[in-house]
Amino acid sequence: MDQKRLMLAIALSVAILLGFQAFMPKHSVPVPVAVSETQPGAAKQADGAPLVGGSATSAGVSAPATSLADADRDAPRVAFTAARVQGSINLRGAKFDDLVLRDYRDSLEPNAPLVRLLESRAQTQPHYVQFGWTAAPGANLVLPGADTIWTPSGTLSSSTPLTLSWSNGAGLEFQIIVRLDANFMFTVEQKVINNGATPVAVFPYARIRRDYTPQVAGYSVLHEGLIADLDGKLYDSNFIGVGNGDYTYAGVKSRAEKAEGIALDQKSAGGWAGITDKYWLTALISDSAVHQDVTFRYIGSGSGAYQVDFLASEAESVAAAASASQTTRLFAGAKEVHLLDHYADDEHVLNFDKAVDFGVFYFITKPFFYAIDFLNGVLGNFGLAILVFTLCLKIAFLPLANKSYRSMSKMKLLAPKIQALKEQYKDDQAKIQSGMMALYKQEKVNPASGCLPMLIQIPIFFSLYKVIFVTIEMRQAPFFGWIRDLSAIDPTNVFNLFGLIPFDPGIYSHYLHLGAWPLIMGATMFFQQRLNPPPPDPVQAKMFQFMPIIFTFMLANFPAGLVIYWSWNNSLTILQQTLIMRGTRIGATKTAGGVTKS
Repeated sequence: MDQKRLMLAIALSVAILLGFQAFMPKHSVPVPVAVSETQPGAAKQADGAPLVGGSATSAGVSAPATSLADADRDAPRVAFTAARVQGSINLRGAKFDDLVLRDYRDSLEPNAPLVRLLESRAQTQPHYVQFGWTAAPGANLVLPGADTIWTPSGTLSSSTPLTLSWSNGAGLEFQIIVRLDANFMFTVEQKVINNGATPVAVFPYARIRRDYTPQVAGYSVLHEGLIADLDGKLYDSNFIGVGNGDYTYAGVKSRAEKAEGIALDQKSAGGWAGITDKYWLTALISDSAVHQDVTFRYIGSGSGAYQVDFLASEAESVAAAASASQTTRLFAGAKEVHLLDHYADDEHVLNFDKAVDFGVFYFITKPFFYAIDFLNGVLGNFGLAILVFTLCLKIAFLPLANKSYRSMSKMKLLAPKIQALKEQYKDDQAKIQSGMMALYKQEKVNPASGCLPMLIQIPIFFSLYKVIFVTIEMRQAPFFGWIRDLSAIDPTNVFNLFGLIPFDPGIYSHYLHLGAWPLIMGATMFFQQRLNPPPPDPVQAKMFQFMPIIFTFMLANFPAGLVIYWSWNNSLTILQQTLIMRGTRIGATKTAGGVTKS
């Protein structure tokens, strides 16, 4: 049984090691590629270029890359400033293509640039949002398009809405009315006023466009790419990286869908869809009463471009001397858990919190986040919050852990008797097993119970990993000393004598980066291992001795917050096991001396 317990421990360790290899980033270099406009719902010509219903002035006009960039660079703009965002709206095509987040910076440096979420086509990483209308094929309507210059009513702020207007000169007036809340949510009303004598039918649309493939973290436990929640079901598609052959649709790779350029084509009443990064989200949110065709598109080749479309499933009919409108919300900001919960619970954006990739242990991970975030509010430090939370977990599992550790302590005391049995009956495995079972029964020991703490720790480990790795609240959160960011790896390195040598060997291999906290973790794991009963087989014992070294190098590239958690958890376990073993020895001594009371 002790060998089975050892094999289980090694198997679990190997599973974590293999999982760690999956966590390691697969670097891809983004290559910005300018591509032509593509309108939602457009039919396709034989060569794949968009064919747009309506006149030539409607959205979807193709143009050379240089002219697109120049047009955006020279376009008139209307600025907006609020408490948490600032930027401008491009009046050429009514594009939201300039937005920075005032609460977040690119790095820990005090004067680092603010995080830029939206960029125009004149920049190296175009990422923008556009609202407009299209018409049924064959309809002879003049609609606003990519080159339309809109007229603003003034400026936009959290207290002042903005109205963009344009008239087609044939009786139709188009308005885009924009409101901004105190955070990252824009409310966009698309309004058509028909001053003509005949009714018209138009299809409002909204789209998010990213004209390059970003450099992603590359971790298999983190989704970065296109994401949607439609009718309560979550869809996601990864970016196509350079050299990545497949495009994923709802987690299933399909070359056929990639060839068509469509990763998702879904009808939905309400819902939200957009493009997510590790910490940032750009998403369109439809009114629940509006039926939409939601599409994920991949456009071009190589690095290409990505587009999320919302297109009204049914035409919006506007009678003569009447008006009609449709409202869509745009979220462009940080994936703060409490803020997303606010939109989900108070503003009825179903499953909006799922934009944070809490993973398969969602039911554990999110409560863990709330507990740690609460403790951070009390203690003022996420690192201390993790330590206190770990202590609370230890207390919660104390009865189960005590039972396991007492069993392990008794196993260690029984080790000499088991070894004597093996020497006495070395040629008779049946007698060895029979004698061992008799010993276990006599001492009331369950040799498998020592695995329970490890089995419990696995989901806890992965849930804490998720909390530390994916939540923006942990981004750039300091601990003490040299740990300025709990979500990043320990910046120190033993291989350059912790900075005394001005050289970073980690640039050659991540295995050559070994910080101070991983060394502390390895030391605590070594001392904890010394408290456990050694495997009777010398080869197995040697293998077991290497586990702290393997885990030290393995965790060296994990977020510092997780390494601190593991070190602290090991330290608490050492204290707990030491106290239990001391009590077990005293009990065994009293029993041997015949002084136990019945």
